Amino acid sequence: MTPTLADAERLDAADPLASFRDRFLVPDDPGLVAYLDGNSLGRPPKATAERLAALVTHDWGTRLIRSWSEGWMELPFEIGDRLAAAVLGAEPGQTVVADSTTVCLYKLMRAAAAMRPGRDEVVADRGNFPTDRYVVEAVAAECGLTVRWISPDPAGGVTLADVVDHVGERTAFVTLSHVAYRSAWIADLHGITAAAHDAGALVVWDLCHSVGSVPLDLDAAGVDLAAGCTYKFLNAGPGAPAFLYVAAALQDGFAQPITGWMGHAEPFAMGRDYAPATGMRRALSGTPPITGLIGVDEGVKLVAEAGMDRIRAKAVALTELAVTLADDLLDGVGIGSPRDPARRGGHVTVTHPDAKTLSDRLIAAGVVVDHRPPDGIRIGLSPLTTSFAELHRAMTVFADVLQMS
Repeated sequence: MTPTLADAERLDAADPLASFRDRFLVPDDPGLVAYLDGNSLGRPPKATAERLAALVTHDWGTRLIRSWSEGWMELPFEIGDRLAAAVLGAEPGQTVVADSTTVCLYKLMRAAAAMRPGRDEVVADRGNFPTDRYVVEAVAAECGLTVRWISPDPAGGVTLADVVDHVGERTAFVTLSHVAYRSAWIADLHGITAAAHDAGALVVWDLCHSVGSVPLDLDAAGVDLAAGCTYKFLNAGPGAPAFLYVAAALQDGFAQPITGWMGHAEPFAMGRDYAPATGMRRALSGTPPITGLIGVDEGVKLVAEAGMDRIRAKAVALTELAVTLADDLLDGVGIGSPRDPARRGGHVTVTHPDAKTLSDRLIAAGVVVDHRPPDGIRIGLSPLTTSFAELHRAMTVFADVLQMS
């Protein structure tokens, strides 16, 4: 039997995370039926607005440049450690918040290539997010590497068997997304990392669609290097800085390619030659983006309070409801995500030959989704801000839009 709106409302009444919706700003937009794109840009927390106002009036407005020595300089590391504890499963001293995901991935891939001299191949996913593929190609060209591409099922993702088939004694590093941006396929983090290590290679993980959605245990998995954004499930704000994770055992050999003054052992010595700092400070390049860091900090606090186990449980329940409603209500639409919830992250992609037109019509009807070429419509389900009733109303609108097309 197809779940009803009343069924969805009962799920909301029993939802232990329901109260978190009140911790976010809700737009005065009567035309908005549902926001199902929180996996691209999360809603703004009320605490972030308050914290930014205080930053402008006090830390920046009153203390001015003195705030650098009164705490700003350490924010990338302090917030990085809080992020690591809340969502990465990582001990302190291995994570720093800085730059964009693209820049972070570039730093990690160049460092990984340098840490495996004599190896001339990199294994990557042909279906990965464009940035990842573009950075792989650039690093390969700069370092004289050959890319061995894996071409996975678009409705799934890279498997352990795929990686085993592609790695070898020439592999410098493997780079993959833990959760596929299109299908939400969850890769085998532990198994793939171990397989790469068995071949003597490193792994660079992109965690953009994992962080704040799927529990992680980077230290236990033996992960080498990882990066991810903070403006999706961490709700840190548009363009908020990303993060880098470098396992403690690799930090002494980590030579990142964008050497700036903040990564120097003595930034304010203004020395003639570059000398890398110890620990994660060497991963920095330029001046930390304080306003963006505030957004990350408040987003991490909310996720830490909610707890990743509860967030994951709700993500599974939301995606299960989305799949069921898609099967029951959406004629002519396929499922472009794994049906096994254990293999599916925090969004569901449905497929249709005219996906772009349908996406535009859905947005015009008040259901905000996004289109992923060639035929995907991605339904993003953010556990702290998406309700079951909101999802049900959206899928009902989706069915109406289909009937009119």
